[in-house]
Amino acid sequence: MGRLLKVTAQERRVLMVAGVAAGMAAVFRTPLGAAILAVEILYRDDFESDALIPAILASVMAYAVVISIYGESTLFAHAPHYPFHAGQLPLYALLALMVALLAATFVSALRRVQRMSARLPIPPWTRPAVGGLALGILSVPVIIFVGHRIGAPGQGLGMIGGGYGAAQMAITGSAWLPNGWPAVELLLLLCGAKLIAASLTIGSGGSAGDFAPSLVLGGIFGGAFGRAAQLLLHDPSIDPGAFALVGMGTFYGGIAHVPISSLIMVSELAGSYDLLVPLMLAEGIAFVVLRNRTLYRAQVRTRQDSPVHRGALLPELLRKIPVKEVMNARPYVAFQLSTPTATVLERIGNENWQDAYPVIDEAGRLKGLIPYESLRQILSTGVIPFTIAADLMHPSVSVGPNDDLRTATHQMLANGLREIAVTDAAGVIVGFINEKEAAKAYVDATAGEPDAR
Repeated sequence: MGRLLKVTAQERRVLMVAGVAAGMAAVFRTPLGAAILAVEILYRDDFESDALIPAILASVMAYAVVISIYGESTLFAHAPHYPFHAGQLPLYALLALMVALLAATFVSALRRVQRMSARLPIPPWTRPAVGGLALGILSVPVIIFVGHRIGAPGQGLGMIGGGYGAAQMAITGSAWLPNGWPAVELLLLLCGAKLIAASLTIGSGGSAGDFAPSLVLGGIFGGAFGRAAQLLLHDPSIDPGAFALVGMGTFYGGIAHVPISSLIMVSELAGSYDLLVPLMLAEGIAFVVLRNRTLYRAQVRTRQDSPVHRGALLPELLRKIPVKEVMNARPYVAFQLSTPTATVLERIGNENWQDAYPVIDEAGRLKGLIPYESLRQILSTGVIPFTIAADLMHPSVSVGPNDDLRTATHQMLANGLREIAVTDAAGVIVGFINEKEAAKAYVDATAGEPDAR
């Protein structure tokens, strides 16, 4: 039983990703988006592809259980249909740029609060209390001010809590939300206040997560942008709710580097794929603009940069390097099949780079190798009379110039050699490759990779 409970690091990673997918699918009712997000969020430019199928299966099961209990619904109410207007694509592009700027501001504010919190001369467990106090000092005046303006104190502002009510207001409006420019001003005020509030709670360590605040910030700003565009262009076809949903996906997709999963999640949150094209455009722009900003410091660039995967991906990297780019073609010492052992020992005394000495026939074709270790044993025990190079050689081990470095490394390890010959199609030696050169090629191939920021 104990043996069955033991799991490998890869299995633990897959289980973790599947658990994330199941939780997201259950909470947000987005089974496909949650599965893709779980495998996409670990890396900036890569996917945890090995965990995709387990994540999908876990997401399906979690979604089915939740729907069977609570019924089928989406997290946010929305319009029944969002018509596609090609002429509005420039507006979505402009929204993406502005959301990217907002997301970068959020990350900067969050990092500043984290640094300030770390410098506080108080125990770490008390820092969330300081963040909560600061949140209260910020929130109360805003709630009073907004309540005075709209006549409904504290209703749906989203300052304290997840903020889904504020996001819903940005999508569909509200009975107490004013019309025209006052609505735009109110949404922008709430967006700025929510940005500071989220930075205070997350930065001080008192928040359960940053996914919901990111959705809310993007949704509120997108709603304000859509209403402003509608007023400026006098275009009734502009639906502020569509811009709120696109802003929601673009904010988190850009700052977390998860463009695919975020656009799928927003489509599932909206209950349709009407906004797929605007989301694709906005997500692509935000992903490029926010390349050097990330919400998650631990997010590495690719699986190759992950400590968990680095060893497993080594063979794949070595397959990309041909032997001809690594081998050396320096002059070397070789022996005929009939060369006496005494002559062999005499000639190797003046060489210092070779670790294996080829034995060739009259046509120059490789017939075998004499490892240096074998010659050391002969030196320690004494030269056996009448022996020749053919008696000392091991079976021929070689690779071709077009073979990959993984093949060469495998041949060295399998035969206990630190160096093997490189031969052409006729079996004639054209160079050598040793373990030092193989290691240097790997280091050079992985050098210059930018660190994830």
